[in-house]
Amino acid sequence: MIVTAAVVPHPPLLAAELAGTAAAETAALRDACRAVALRLAAAGERWLAVGAGPAASAYPPGTCGTFAGFGADVRVALAGPATPEADPARAPDPELPLPVLVAGWLRGQAGPAGDAVRIDARVLPRDTTPEDARRAGEDLAAADGHDVLLVLGDGAATHTARAPGALDERAWPYDRVVADALAAGDAAALAGLDPALSDELLVAGRVPWQVLAGAVPRPASARLEHTSAPYGVAYHVAVWELATSTA
Repeated sequence: MIVTAAVVPHPPLLAAELAGTAAAETAALRDACRAVALRLAAAGERWLAVGAGPAASAYPPGTCGTFAGFGADVRVALAGPATPEADPARAPDPELPLPVLVAGWLRGQAGPAGDAVRIDARVLPRDTTPEDARRAGEDLAAADGHDVLLVLGDGAATHTARAPGALDERAWPYDRVVADALAAGDAAALAGLDPALSDELLVAGRVPWQVLAGAVPRPASARLEHTSAPYGVAYHVAVWELATSTA
């Protein structure tokens, strides 16, 4: 059963090799993600990673990938040694979606404990309805075989004039709702995020956050570890723990 769920963003700049001059500005975000990786590895070795993309796809634990398309050949794997470049036989898939790449990167940030982690990664279509996302989360929670649910997605990309989507004044209140919901374990607030507004604000996390709402409707505890919006894109890091006893 899933015992821990975590929310992390998936920008390529999480990998310091790709961050360039942004490395210092995003250090706190990177540190929060590393801390979550260690916590997840301690919670269990079987992770299920969920993100959103153009189409539905799935990636088994044997998958390897590279951030080469984003500027540096930083290799990641969903199982086995966390440094796949050490094994030339493990050819990376150059087409892995960002949520899957970052899931593999996060596994590597757990240090030696990450070597034992196996990740199944699933990507849902970006236009998945809130109802279908919730049902997908419910199905994941009911299935056996995973200890950790890893939810990958960015907030609004419209927080400043230089953001990818330029400035939209609705971005701040939108991400305030998301951050407050993650801090409070408020699954209903995540389930209620509007798909049309999310698309207008270039939010990449709406679908996976609503999967989380279906999988963990009532967490025993919730903690927002980090929230920021460098370069106009909102990034949230949070951990939800599930009750281990019904007593």
